Amino acid sequence: MDPEVTSLAQSAGTTLVTLMATDAWQRTREGLTQLWRRMQPERAEIVAAELEAGREDVLAAMAAHDQETLNELRLQWQGLVRRLIVSRPAAAAELRALLDELDPDGTAARRITQHATASGQARIYQAGRDQHIADR
Repeated sequence: MDPEVTSLAQSAGTTLVTLMATDAWQRTREGLTQLWRRMQPERAEIVAAELEAGREDVLAAMAAHDQETLNELRLQWQGLVRRLIVSRPAAAAELRALLDELDPDGTAARRITQHATASGQARIYQAGRDQHIADR
């Protein structure tokens, strides 16, 4: 698998799910639906319906603090985008341009969420970037 396609699909899945819960939702939905209409017109209406259903799922998952569902939705969209790019390589450039327009500084794709539960004598170490631990 082409690492560039994989990276773009991962970024798109994360960005899309994040933007589903923001004011940028309408523009996001329109942009992705138009992209599918140009690249795979026979699937455009199905994707438009999946976008609407996905947004409802994202909003419900966020209200319930359901990180597992959000992760599943990211993976679902990652797969759909990856298959689009593999079947229509020209979609990659258009998708990049759309993502740059919708999320110019890339903050949606870089969002980090961490959850941990410990009990007894357990220790938890979490970091969004580098972490150095010197136990003594």
